[in-house]
Amino acid sequence: MAEDDSKEQRHSLALDAELVTDPQAKAEAEARNGLRQFDIAEQIAQQAIERGRFRLRLSALLALHRAALRDISAYAGNFRPAGVEIEGSKHQPPGAHLVPELVEEMCDYVNEQWDTTSALHLSAYVMWRLNWIHPFADGNGRTSRALSYVVLCVRLGYLLPGSPTIPEQIVQDRSPYFEALDAADAAYAEGKIDVSAMEEMLSGMLAEQLKSIYEQAGGQIEDEQ
Repeated sequence: MAEDDSKEQRHSLALDAELVTDPQAKAEAEARNGLRQFDIAEQIAQQAIERGRFRLRLSALLALHRAALRDISAYAGNFRPAGVEIEGSKHQPPGAHLVPELVEEMCDYVNEQWDTTSALHLSAYVMWRLNWIHPFADGNGRTSRALSYVVLCVRLGYLLPGSPTIPEQIVQDRSPYFEALDAADAAYAEGKIDVSAMEEMLSGMLAEQLKSIYEQAGGQIEDEQ
């Protein structure tokens, strides 16, 4: 009789990425994580402002993603292990094996141009480029908006007051955001980096966020005729 060697066999079992399958529970977790992620974004920005120096690093990106996907995905804080598609977009993100190098290049671009390029351009670039790379299985948009906001605040030298914040405004109406991403994608397909549409969008949203402070101070903004 042959020996039962089943105990000597080992089989790999892949982790399921989703830790929450119930839609309501997932929505509640995402709402909690959104607040947590914004707090971490402000902490990262404040610490950099207090230090008086900033370099965009992978650790900040992963910390923000980890906060966004906490208790939701087994890949929270980790790059995607395989390809991914973006529903509703013509853009096909690069292969997973290219993600680490592309993220490093994104950080290099920001760091090299930190002192010579406007806050709006750097913020717009990060928001577009991170979406273009799409380094995560989920949570790319949330993380790109948070990291972009960090870059904007640190480059300006202070945490931005007022509400709704730029990330909140994007969530309220994503159409301009998607259009700006598409415009930057189209330019890059022709070999150009052009995030002017994203810069214009962020400029308007920044004005809207700061307007609330002006109005709280008693200022009045006349409606355009």
